[in-house]
Amino acid sequence: MKTRTLIAALATAASLTALTAVTGCAVARDQQTVGAYIDDAAITTAVKAKFAEAKSVDATAISVETLNGTVQLSGFAKSADEKSSAETLARGVKGVKSVKNGIAVRG
Repeated sequence: MKTRTLIAALATAASLTALTAVTGCAVARDQQTVGAYIDDAAITTAVKAKFAEAKSVDATAISVETLNGTVQLSGFAKSADEKSSAETLARGVKGVKSVKNGIAVRG
């Protein structure tokens, strides 16, 4: 009976260590907390959803990445109006602290 308890305790400890290591690596790579990483993912998803709903923005031509509440837009727009619209939509998403608009306009 003691052997089973010891094996179960070791298995639990190994699982928790592995889980902590995996989560810790993801956070260290981006230099942010787990909560901030989850918030950034939610912001990115919300911005992409706004782009998909908007007729003024080609959601497939614009990439969105978020780090610590700063949204980075990249890709191509058909006009300066589309570039501006994408930035305005991104700024309107809850949790966005700033927007870096790197979208190039192709004439």
